[in-house]
Amino acid sequence: MTDNSAPASSRPRPVILGALAVALAAFVAYSLWPAASQPAAPSNAPREQRKQASAKGSADAPGSLQVQLDELKQPPPAPDEETTRNPFRFYVKPPPPPPPPPKPVVVPQPPPLKPGDEGYRPPPPPPPPPIPLKFFGTVEKTGKKYAIFQTEKQGIPIYAAEGDLVLGQYRVVKIGVESVTMEYSNGTGRQIIPLRG
Repeated sequence: MTDNSAPASSRPRPVILGALAVALAAFVAYSLWPAASQPAAPSNAPREQRKQASAKGSADAPGSLQVQLDELKQPPPAPDEETTRNPFRFYVKPPPPPPPPPKPVVVPQPPPLKPGDEGYRPPPPPPPPPIPLKFFGTVEKTGKKYAIFQTEKQGIPIYAAEGDLVLGQYRVVKIGVESVTMEYSNGTGRQIIPLRG
């Protein structure tokens, strides 16, 4: 029984060698082709290049070379608005800041007037304290109308007609439907007491 899995020979195949020969020939022909079609360059080109190089060399002679190092130490110019633009990003320039608010005007107040000064008026007297009575309703007896009151401390109702004194301090001025007008016995501190049912 023969073994077909023997290793292939190490000799190159003729097809591969032929392909390589054709590729090499094509490369050589291609590299020579442009040289044949273009006119020959003038032979004095290298000579002119050497003349230009020597002219530059004479201008940059060691004695004529001036290096300005102070200009290198200057700060670079500040970028302007156009250099910060990004064409790939939408940007709206922010509005300028608002102006500062105006300073408040302080008007100096005149000092308060004292007694004896021109134009001084004494302060008004404080109002009398409220009348501590609650009005609960009205009653008519023998053709006379009476108001019914009650104090915060006593639970006994107090009856009074117009002109009467209540608790010896408060005078009933007028009895209405939903309120009573009262004042102190000296005629000051008139107040209206509403009905509380």
